[in-house]
Amino acid sequence: MMTGEKKEKLVMDGSEVARAVTRIAHEILERNKGTHNLALVGIRTGGVYLAHRLVKRMFEIEQVQVPSGDLDITLYRDDLSMRKDQPILRKTTIPFDISDLKIVLVDDVFFTGRTIRAAMDGLMDLGRPAEIQLAVLVDRGHRQLPIRANYIGKNVPTSRDEIMQVFLEEEGEDDRVVILKDAKEAQEPAGGAP
Repeated sequence: MMTGEKKEKLVMDGSEVARAVTRIAHEILERNKGTHNLALVGIRTGGVYLAHRLVKRMFEIEQVQVPSGDLDITLYRDDLSMRKDQPILRKTTIPFDISDLKIVLVDDVFFTGRTIRAAMDGLMDLGRPAEIQLAVLVDRGHRQLPIRANYIGKNVPTSRDEIMQVFLEEEGEDDRVVILKDAKEAQEPAGGAP
């Protein structure tokens, strides 16, 4: 194996991702007593795909089309001034007034909470929702801000230096969630040096 090669540890396969999306859709509908005044906003990029899947699944359950939008949080990130590279701006598309709606923010991986804080800032610039809820496919812990998810596909304890990645069909991959480790680290015996 070459140095720097990444090794995947499977956390969720495609069927587990599908079941998590179905369960989250049901939980959102139950908590909100249906679809009245409800809208979903996906955080680019993985959260957008998951929001679209949730909307589709809720339509299958309730026969009602829940409005959805896509949110780019690039300019709201708190690490923007620390980055050496230029940020890539993508389009925010929320084709409805969010004021007085119950907005469910959707993201793929919930980590420190900083992405969600940036997303809430972005939403507040667009209007004043009645409520903001959070749905995530995977919660890996390590919060740095006092934010919690309302809907979680799976809790996965991780170390801070592990890299968690969600692969989705919409990006040309098989649906799966993995933890990436350097091949060098993965080859070391448990407990460190031999």
